[in-house]
Amino acid sequence: MIISPCISICKSDPVTGYCYGCARNSEEIKIWKNEKTTEEWKKNNIDEIKKRMNGWQLKSFIESYEYKKQNGISLFKKKKIDEQK
Repeated sequence: MIISPCISICKSDPVTGYCYGCARNSEEIKIWKNEKTTEEWKKNNIDEIKKRMNGWQLKSFIESYEYKKQNGISLFKKKKIDEQK
């Protein structure tokens, strides 16, 4: 199962319409939520969104997404939880 690339930084760039955290647009986010969306589409979409990013954004996304795949939450969400302790 391919998990959502959302890394809990949900703000869209007003010019491009892409999320600052995951680089998806609103249509792609809707497709991810559709239970009929295939694993192949999701894999291709992750490859596509990585191509939209570069530099610190790409590095941050990869680090947080890998953490999310291993631990169930993004690094950003983990940091918020840790701050509340």
